[in-house]
Amino acid sequence: MNDVRIARTRLRSSAGFTLIEIMVVVFILGLLITLVAPRILGRTDEARQTKAAADVKAIEQALSLYKLDNGFFPTTEQGLEALVTRPTTGLVPKRWNAEGYLEKVPVDPWGAPYVFRSDGSAYVVLSLGADGAEGGEGINADIDSRNL
Repeated sequence: MNDVRIARTRLRSSAGFTLIEIMVVVFILGLLITLVAPRILGRTDEARQTKAAADVKAIEQALSLYKLDNGFFPTTEQGLEALVTRPTTGLVPKRWNAEGYLEKVPVDPWGAPYVFRSDGSAYVVLSLGADGAEGGEGINADIDSRNL
């Protein structure tokens, strides 16, 4: 019986962390964040450009499937929406996939819609970059399907 009391007392006194232990962990986490965060945060623009390039590639794959099924690409007027819902104007596809080719019309990492130009036989997909205007350099450079 005496041993049970001693064991309970030891469990109560050793349960949890001391204030010093918690402060050491918080200090170490803070130190890691101050060392790592600038490296990660400084690369957000590069990450957005990489994401835009990956999105353009995914759109190109969906466009290839669309052409494989129908023999032509959607037109500029139909836009990328033709990959989500069946077009009813212009070149109307006869064998459009009932599940669509994309889940939704994507927007670029800067929140702007992707630019799509097509005459039905060829296309261009691009993101206008951070500035949202054609042309530019660095983070403002366009991500163009012709250059990927």
